[in-house]
Amino acid sequence: MITNFLLLQEPANSGMLNILMIVALIAVFYFFMIRPQQKRQKEIRKFRESLTVGDRVITAGGIHGKIRGIKDNAFIVEIADNVKITIDKGSVYPSAADAQAQGEENK
Repeated sequence: MITNFLLLQEPANSGMLNILMIVALIAVFYFFMIRPQQKRQKEIRKFRESLTVGDRVITAGGIHGKIRGIKDNAFIVEIADNVKITIDKGSVYPSAADAQAQGEENK
């Protein structure tokens, strides 16, 4: 009976162990989820700031085109001969070929 009672008691430092496990879990989430996402967002922001007239882009809706003008928060993109649309800077992504070429340059 006494041995059962002793086995059911928690160790004296279990509170500290619980706190350590929570801190470790937060660190894992940070390094495997939050940090890579911030890095990706930083790269996309850098890409959008480096765009110039004549660069090929893809919009978030999948429209391919060439930048023909740059405004404060928008791009004027030519999607066909004499067909231009104005899109928000936040919805522009590099074309697949440009993204691959830029990835090879960074290596």
